[in-house]
Amino acid sequence: MEDEERLQLGGNPDWMSLLPAELLDVPLWNLAIPGSHDSMSFCLDVSSPVLKSEPRLLRVIDRLCPCWTRPCIYRWATTQQSVLSDQCDLGIRFFDLRIARKPSGGGKLFFAHGIYTLITVKEALGELATWLDTHPKEIIIIACSHFESLTDEDHCQLADYIISLFGKKLCSSEDSPTLRSCWCRGQQVVVSYDDQQMVLQHPELWTGIPYWYADSSDPKKVIAYLEEQKHKGRPDGFYVSGLNLTEDAAYILLHPLQDMRTLTLRALSLLLRWASEQQPGGGAGGLNVLCCDFVDVSHFCSLVIRLNYKKVLAAPRAVCTVPRATAEKCWLLP
Repeated sequence: MEDEERLQLGGNPDWMSLLPAELLDVPLWNLAIPGSHDSMSFCLDVSSPVLKSEPRLLRVIDRLCPCWTRPCIYRWATTQQSVLSDQCDLGIRFFDLRIARKPSGGGKLFFAHGIYTLITVKEALGELATWLDTHPKEIIIIACSHFESLTDEDHCQLADYIISLFGKKLCSSEDSPTLRSCWCRGQQVVVSYDDQQMVLQHPELWTGIPYWYADSSDPKKVIAYLEEQKHKGRPDGFYVSGLNLTEDAAYILLHPLQDMRTLTLRALSLLLRWASEQQPGGGAGGLNVLCCDFVDVSHFCSLVIRLNYKKVLAAPRAVCTVPRATAEKCWLLP
C-alpha cells in the first residue's frame, strides 16, 4: 500500500538521495534503476509518415491508405503516456531516446517509434535539464540510439548541443560513477550515444548500452529470455533488461483497433512478479536498469527502487560484543 500512496503523491522524485549510506559508493551499474522503454512515444504524431526503417509492407500500405495505417501504428507504437518530467518524478532514471530526422522537419531532430514525435530533441533534453536543476542529487541516464536518417552534420550538432546543455553535469565515460562521486563533482547525467565515431571524439559520451529484450508478445517468453541472458552473465558496466512486449507488423495490421497498452496491462502482473524476485549487483544475474512500458500505471518504479535495499540486507554487517570491563570485539557476520 505504501508504494501506491507514494505514486499518488508524486512517486519517487528524490529516491537516489534517500538511499542508505551503504549504497553511496556502489557503481551506478550495480544499482537497480527504473527505466522507460521508448520514453518519448507519448507524443507520437499521427499525421507523420511511417519510418523508412519499418517493414516494407507497412510503408506500402501507408502510401496507399495513410488514414488507416497511421492511427493503427500510433496505438501500437505508443508505449508511454507521461511527459519526461513526470517520468522523472515517478522515479525513472533511464531514458530510451530513439532519435530521427523527420522528412518535413527542416533542420530539427525528433524522436520516432514507427512514426515520428511532435516534440523535438532539443525540447525534450531541455525539459530534463530543467528538472535536474531542482533535483541536484538525482542522476539520469540518457540513451541516444537508432538515429533514423541522421547525417554526419546532424550527429556533430547533436553531440555539441548535449555537451553544451548539460556541461559540468555530464559524467565522463572514463569514470566509474557512484552516487557519492557524482554528488561531489556536481555530475547528474550519463549520456550513451550509439554511434562509435561520436563516442571516440567526445569523452563526455558513453558507448551504446546493451539492451536485452525478447522480441515477443508473450510475457512468459520475455521472462524466459531474460533468465537465459542472466545465466550467460551480465555485461560489464551499464546494461538494460527490457520487460517490454513486441508485436510484428502482420499482427498490428490484423488488429488495428487493439493497442499496446491493453497488451501490456494483461502481462504486467506476471512481469512485475519476476522483477520483484531479482537482485541488483555485479555478480552473475545481477540486475541494473529495468525498462518497462507505461511506467505510470503500476508500482513499477517503487518496485525496482526497493530492489536496492536487498543489497543492504544481504551485505555483511559489523556486529560488536561488548562484555563489560573487557575490550570491544567486532567481527563480520554473513
